[in-house]
Amino acid sequence: MAKITLQGNEVDTSGNLPEIGSNAPDFLLVNKELENVSLTNFPGKKKILCIVPSLDTPVCAVSAKKFNEYAKEYDDSVVLVISSDLPFASSRFCLSEELEHVIPLSVMRSQDFSRDYGVLIESGPLSGITARAIIVLDQNNTVVHAELVSEIANEPDYKAAIQALS
Repeated sequence: MAKITLQGNEVDTSGNLPEIGSNAPDFLLVNKELENVSLTNFPGKKKILCIVPSLDTPVCAVSAKKFNEYAKEYDDSVVLVISSDLPFASSRFCLSEELEHVIPLSVMRSQDFSRDYGVLIESGPLSGITARAIIVLDQNNTVVHAELVSEIANEPDYKAAIQALS
């Protein structure tokens, strides 16, 4: 269990992020067409998992926009923006913000992803949704970077995540 804060108040997560050098756990998330998506949908691609509580918050929106800018420059990578939002809401957000280079995915059908990746918030007012984290995987799904943002209201270290891909 990791401890993070929400506006300075301590909250607990379900565990810890996958360790650097480990194989990323596979997952089943839901895309805007309500189809299941897993790591096997992105063979040979490097992956940035931009995990956010909800795209309907300013910091989460900024993260999606910054990674969208990165993603349009690199064909060998994919950015998955994973949230507790319903697929309809995250898709609508990406459409209205013209975010064409990130893939919004939802944890709506299962908390397995949130538990397996150690990002399920288990206490406090946001209990039940995902914490803010960045996990970078190489083309073989090996974890090369992992950051659990210690204060939910803060942005992640974008530069470190992008550098991990090179």
